[in-house]
Amino acid sequence: MPSTAKPIRLFISYRSQDPDMSLAQRFYEALEAAGYESFMAGESIRLGENWAQRVDEELERADYFLLLLSPKSATSEMVTEEVRRAKELRDRHPQHKPAILPIRVNFPWDSPLNYDLRGYLNRIQQREWKTEADTTKILQEILTLLAAGSSPPPTAESEEPESLLPTSYPLPPANSPPLPIAEPELPGGQVDLASVFYVEREPIEADCYEAIARSGALIRIKAPRQMGKTSLLSRILQQAKELDYLTVPLSFQLADTAVFADLDKFLRWFCASIGRRLRLPNRLNDYWDEIFGSKDNCTAYFEEYLLTEINSPLALGLDEVDCVFQHPEIAADFFGLLRAWHEDSKSRDLWKKLRLVVVHSTEVYIPLNINQSPFNVGLPIELPEFTPTQVLDLAKRHGLNWSLDQVEQLMNMVGGHPYLVRVALYQIARRETSLTELLQSAPTEAGLYGDHLRRHLWNLEQHPELAKAVKVAIASPDPVRLESVQAFQLHSMGLVHLKGNDVQPRCDLYRRYFSDRLRRK
Repeated sequence: MPSTAKPIRLFISYRSQDPDMSLAQRFYEALEAAGYESFMAGESIRLGENWAQRVDEELERADYFLLLLSPKSATSEMVTEEVRRAKELRDRHPQHKPAILPIRVNFPWDSPLNYDLRGYLNRIQQREWKTEADTTKILQEILTLLAAGSSPPPTAESEEPESLLPTSYPLPPANSPPLPIAEPELPGGQVDLASVFYVEREPIEADCYEAIARSGALIRIKAPRQMGKTSLLSRILQQAKELDYLTVPLSFQLADTAVFADLDKFLRWFCASIGRRLRLPNRLNDYWDEIFGSKDNCTAYFEEYLLTEINSPLALGLDEVDCVFQHPEIAADFFGLLRAWHEDSKSRDLWKKLRLVVVHSTEVYIPLNINQSPFNVGLPIELPEFTPTQVLDLAKRHGLNWSLDQVEQLMNMVGGHPYLVRVALYQIARRETSLTELLQSAPTEAGLYGDHLRRHLWNLEQHPELAKAVKVAIASPDPVRLESVQAFQLHSMGLVHLKGNDVQPRCDLYRRYFSDRLRRK
């Protein structure tokens, strides 16, 4: 039994399907028998208990986060969200807790993870479970770590993080389930494979391809979560590659919490990240002079080093810039910098090399000087939902001989939400369910969208003011007026449509699910 005044606590993350569930149970029982306090949702949450609140509490108390990664959990929105929150807590904790311990369960090293999971688990040692014979060995290694109160050392860091190299991972086969997070860059030779189920929304792609070819281009892509923004970004960057440009995708979602501590740290990270992906040595110390301001130093690093060292135009794809909105002390200066660079590209040859693609989910609700904002210049793109004709075409690509009536039945439940439509068609094409069965159970946690709906509910539990706003929206058959920031945030989450200054639930799936779940709050 461990000799410590404060018991060591573990959080076990798993999908409620075998072999994940059985393995989680084995670990839970062995850890409890060894005197450690473990949390496993199926064992630890009592009937009627607020599971979202309990999960949050257990994550904050955990010293270790035991992650069972299987083919099912790799596509789970809830698992990705749990890992994100565990990483966020670890970044903020002075002792870097909880330590994340990933175990691949019948999930080979070359199997694809979604982009965010790869980033969250970058440089974290992983173990592989193939058969029952591996259970004892892995459990013993975990117990040894716990007894020492230590964490596995990080894996060796190469000049470029392997998990973010576009050539280091395979895209999932065409018959794999849809991933909840898209790739911001397509690996070489896999563009056709990635395009099998990609739906073009004319003339958006053509307009973007034309724009990226122009000097000093700035493309702004705005749409709620899971609408296809990152998939469009990846195709714009692929088009840039075909023009012999250098390309760098950079997701702010993967930045450590500490990066946003102040403007200087943020801009140093920004410059270093881009240089690293261009495979240029880090020379920040040569160009960063405390006598000058952070923005001047950042501009000098681009002008005198990054853009000078390259011989081709650079297409820079900035994804999840909403993360920056949450830090107003950084946002105004950073976005002002992007606008200044765009203006410089109109008259200075060096800056004409830079093409910017800025991707975000929500309206810009932070105050920005109209002359210093990049959100009122360039090519604005707003992604619409799929039309019935597009859903019918996508059904045919899945091998389904559907009629427009069947398309309308599905869209009456989920609208033209690209990810929800794709998940439904995938499962029906595999004969895992029928359209009738799917529609009957869709707005429940036992249905096909249970994982997706629980993630949304969990996020709303974190923000009671947003949960209250959703209750107001679903209670009315007509669009309702909310506080503007709440409306923008719910729209960015994909839960509501904006109707002028009002909002309404995005689809019947959300209205019916939240009518039931939030009614009890």
